Amino acid sequence: MADPYASLRIPDFRYFIMNSFLLTATLLIQEVLLGYELYKITHDPLALGLVGLAEAVPFILVSLFGGHLADRRDKKRILQISLFVIMLGSVVLYLAFRPALEDKLTLSSRLTLIYGVIMLIGTARGFYSPASSSLKPFLVPRELYPNSATWSSSFWQAGAIAGPGIAGFLYSWLGLDNALLVVIGLFGVCFLLLSLVNNRPVVVDTDAQPLGFWDSLKEGFQFVFKTKIVFYAISLDLFSVLFGGVVAILPVFAEDILKVGAEGLGFLRAAPSVGAVTTMLVMAKYPPTHNAWRNMLLAVAGFGVATLVFAVSTDFYLSLVMLALTGAFDSVSVIIRQTILQIFPPDHMRGRVAAVNGIFVSSSNEIGAFESGLAARLFGTVPSVVLGGVVTMVVVTYVYVKSKDLFSVRLS
Repeated sequence: MADPYASLRIPDFRYFIMNSFLLTATLLIQEVLLGYELYKITHDPLALGLVGLAEAVPFILVSLFGGHLADRRDKKRILQISLFVIMLGSVVLYLAFRPALEDKLTLSSRLTLIYGVIMLIGTARGFYSPASSSLKPFLVPRELYPNSATWSSSFWQAGAIAGPGIAGFLYSWLGLDNALLVVIGLFGVCFLLLSLVNNRPVVVDTDAQPLGFWDSLKEGFQFVFKTKIVFYAISLDLFSVLFGGVVAILPVFAEDILKVGAEGLGFLRAAPSVGAVTTMLVMAKYPPTHNAWRNMLLAVAGFGVATLVFAVSTDFYLSLVMLALTGAFDSVSVIIRQTILQIFPPDHMRGRVAAVNGIFVSSSNEIGAFESGLAARLFGTVPSVVLGGVVTMVVVTYVYVKSKDLFSVRLS
């Protein structure tokens, strides 16, 4: 029987996923803090949607260059510089929201500052994300790719559990300024963990002529669009989360529909990741990659159904269960997609393929957050989520019809 802990026995991989856990938790702590502060001062769901747009636009603008850079420069150094920029944004927020200065800020100034820092984080993540994704396959042997994908996703989801849950309590107990001070300290620990990962040599394609920037990007896009399983795997995530995601407007559910306040919001934000981590721990022993494509389609369909039930629920506990199920189903598709993205791209192209994937993921998460906020304003919160669940089911049906030949693909 395969060792379910094989990847965890490699020190560099352990440091890498510990950093992934802590960074994810810290970014989400900050995101929840800022989201709740925004809704308190605006009471406008569109203000929450604009958080996603403010992060996605700079991310998309620089991500392709970030992927190009990740294939040609020291990936670890790119990660460290990007993390330093993210930390700098948190320092600015902390200084601006100290009680001595907060009263001097107008509403417009506070909003500008929050969105400005979010744009800075989006820019830094445009470099961090492709470097991180392209470094990960070099930390473990090829035969451990499915196992490493399961554990890296599990630690990421564990961070996504811890972050939102902690954020609500930090806001209640410490206030925004002191909670941001905690965030800065946690980013410092992330920086330390990254420094423990050994550098990896830059891989170049010795059989090909060096490409210029635009030709390099074109090569990455061509690989994604020509490799059917990669293209459909990324597309499923894009459209299901773009239209079916509800995370951005959870403050509306917490305040106006379920009436559970900041602490309840922390539980709602953490619920998808609780479901995800529970499922991923099972999948470390029983990976979903044998009948990968069938499992991926079923998982995205389950995500859509759970979203529909959550939309019409007025019971806090039923809502928590449905959000947990969205995380459970999403975790299956995440592991399959990550395994696909580790197996199929050649080593010298991983940064660019990761950047293209990052743009799709950012579009689904951050632009999806904007779509959620806008749809909630135009159609109402509940009808907008119902519509998103329906669109997810339509997309799954379409991809099923177009990709039946992928049912024979084996990833393990």
